[in-house]
Amino acid sequence: MSKILVIDDDASIRETLDLYLTEEGYKVETAETGTDGLNKYVKNPSDVVILDIRLPDVDGFSVLEDLKEENENVKVIMITAFHDMETTINAMKGGAFDYIHKPVNVDELDIAIKKALKSLEMEKKIDGLLMEPSRSFRVGDIIGTGNKMREIFKTIGIVSQSRTTVLIQGESGTGKELIAKVIHHNTSPDEPFIAVNCSAIVETLLESELFGHEKGSFTGAIARKLGKFELARLGTVFLDEISEMSVNLQAKLLRVLQEMEFDRVGGKDKVKVNARIMAATNKDLKAMVKEGKFRDDLYYRLNIVSITIPPLRERRQDIAPLIDYLLAKINLDLHKKVIGVSDEMMEIFMNYHWPGNIRELENLLVRACVVAQGQVLGKNDFPELGKDEASKAPKEEMAEVFTPNAPGKLLTLDDVEERYIRKVIKENDKKNKGEICEILGVSRPTLERKLEKYGISFERE
Repeated sequence: MSKILVIDDDASIRETLDLYLTEEGYKVETAETGTDGLNKYVKNPSDVVILDIRLPDVDGFSVLEDLKEENENVKVIMITAFHDMETTINAMKGGAFDYIHKPVNVDELDIAIKKALKSLEMEKKIDGLLMEPSRSFRVGDIIGTGNKMREIFKTIGIVSQSRTTVLIQGESGTGKELIAKVIHHNTSPDEPFIAVNCSAIVETLLESELFGHEKGSFTGAIARKLGKFELARLGTVFLDEISEMSVNLQAKLLRVLQEMEFDRVGGKDKVKVNARIMAATNKDLKAMVKEGKFRDDLYYRLNIVSITIPPLRERRQDIAPLIDYLLAKINLDLHKKVIGVSDEMMEIFMNYHWPGNIRELENLLVRACVVAQGQVLGKNDFPELGKDEASKAPKEEMAEVFTPNAPGKLLTLDDVEERYIRKVIKENDKKNKGEICEILGVSRPTLERKLEKYGISFERE
């Protein structure tokens, strides 16, 4: 039988709640003052505490603080007759599980109590995870147990012994930059790692960013600027979204890879390249070569060693350890103590198709940890995934996108991309372009180009 402690100076409220909660099957104890309530909790801890904010002897916030010091996991539901924003914010900041206004609606209170008890039950079920974690994680770890990930680890070990060019391919959010950083760390850890997003910088500025420029080479060039290839020294230049690089810059990059030297913009002297070059893309470069959208000679220069990262939906055995790793990282960043997700939520995660891959998983966990009141994340902490339709497998939800309308006729990559962008925009009709970019895992300039390319209108901004 669950125990509930009611701390309120109003005798009628104490009696009403005592009668109602007892009839609901709870063991109820009441207290008129904050001091009496604290003493009763210390002697006989309750599962849930219903606490009034205005008490005759001490402020309810002080009682909440003392309760949390006694047991940081105590579930406190605060009640008050005041409907101001500041009081609500202070209650939730102080660690209250929920906040209910007077006059108390018993249905609302009943829901809050059941949520608190369910959270408590989940915490007790996996409480051992805090004391005995399955493994310790370090920032920068690559989590993977399947055959494909093991092969990637082997390749990383091999390429870390040399300074050969590496092409990393995979969908947005799969961790391409992390792979590049691990290779760099195992090759030249004391040298700079410089990442350049080729889609986030316009062509004229990207050339200057990569190769640098001389004073007076163009309007605004008031001094010599060193490019990324020089700044990297013996380290690594990581070219992300290489598929978005213009044909003109592709030619200049090819020269760098062939001759390991370049000219600064407006310069005449040759500059030697000592940095290792790694590139990444979420596109099929081989297909782009066939379509004439990417230089074949540059592709072969970049593709000396290729690493293809599988999407998260193809490595579901890694979801649980990834959650452990990401929660450990989030707890450190947010000063939280979340220890896991419920069995129900884990099942939803395992059945979800993860279009945004690991980046999407991390973003969902961060948002859930920020608002969660318990140590175990449940279905209520993930409203977007809690819906039945959100957890359907891609064969049901994405059939329109990935299945051709005509038997035997396959969709082109552009067809798939266009349909997917339209679907995301339609299903997120309240979100702005920045939020759509986050869901798609692309930069704002890339989204703008895609909208223009496929003739997709975006009327919300």
